[in-house]
Amino acid sequence: MIMHFNEFPLPEAIQHKLEALNFKTPTAIQQKAIPVALNGKDILGSAQTGTGKTAAFSIPLLTKIMNNAEVRGLIVTPTRELAMQVDAQIRMLLSLKSKIRSLVLIGGASMDRQIQMLSKNPRIIVGTPGRIIDHLDRNSLDLSSFNYVVLDETDRMLDMGFSAPIAKIFDNVAVERQTLLFSATLPKGIEKASAKYLNNPARIEIGQANSASQNIVQTTEFVNKEGKFEALVYALRQHEESVIVFMNSKFATEKLAKRLKVSNISASAIHGDLRQNKRERVILGLRNNKFRVLVATDVAARGIDIPHIHQVINFDLPRQTEDYIHRIGRTGRNGANGLALNLVTTADKSKLAEIDELLGGKSGSSSTKRSQRKPSRKKPQSNSRWRHKRKSHAKAA
Repeated sequence: MIMHFNEFPLPEAIQHKLEALNFKTPTAIQQKAIPVALNGKDILGSAQTGTGKTAAFSIPLLTKIMNNAEVRGLIVTPTRELAMQVDAQIRMLLSLKSKIRSLVLIGGASMDRQIQMLSKNPRIIVGTPGRIIDHLDRNSLDLSSFNYVVLDETDRMLDMGFSAPIAKIFDNVAVERQTLLFSATLPKGIEKASAKYLNNPARIEIGQANSASQNIVQTTEFVNKEGKFEALVYALRQHEESVIVFMNSKFATEKLAKRLKVSNISASAIHGDLRQNKRERVILGLRNNKFRVLVATDVAARGIDIPHIHQVINFDLPRQTEDYIHRIGRTGRNGANGLALNLVTTADKSKLAEIDELLGGKSGSSSTKRSQRKPSRKKPQSNSRWRHKRKSHAKAA
């Protein structure tokens, strides 16, 4: 078993960068995937979110690019936020003097600016299916020389209806290529995609497929519909850490964030209808502890990687059962401990049963019904007090 990054046959520039970033011991998915990818094999990889999948495919890509002028990489992600996060990690692994260019192709950003950057022939493109197809249709993007292709969070892309765009992308990339397909869950659609796009892939599975991280304590609280908000506020006042609250409606996220602010809990909403620059500001605000609670829809929050997220609360259970794993995977990342709470009404019992079946009965659904409380007369904790504590935690870390 490889215990240190310096045991991989990586270029000196990458080794120096990993040392500067204090990356010493590879995660389980990195230990297994990096050697296979460096050897040129296709990969069908499954691991929970927050286990280091991005580095598992980025480090081999950068190694191949540095060693071979003919290698070009395309990384396809389901959401804008995840695309920007992947690109940020790639840039983090490159020195400031590196001539390797990467480009993000996502909706909500200037098409003209992207076309201008494409003219500089970037070696790496990270993008969402919709915007990549837009450029293919405009003939502003030629993928015929891209021979290292990664599909990240493939299950979510299939859930979002991107099967046809993905097929078109593969029609345009190099026939002789290396393809890596990563997913947190392995529904039947993933198996079909693997058979269609991968060539005799190595199957790499970290932990049980369709499972959540063991670092996350999951609980379920049964409430009536009218008591959901009170239960949420009560849960948020049990600690002062950062939280993501998931809902299924774009409009409802804005409404709930406003109600939390009235209850003196700093919150902001993110959903697919927000402009890209606004979405980026919200994510940056959460990352920098400008507010405590992010109220989000599934699409908007997919790929958010913020280490200090302590808890995920499902105000609404997800419509797609597999999304439960992706939701709670926003906490308990990179070995940290996390909490997941489901606020469930009697109308949610069938959906909860589906989640339990997916996880093997580990969603915490054995929790008992909590008696309804009278509204608390306790003075709410101030936002300034929370910010002070959050900053002290950051210094301690």
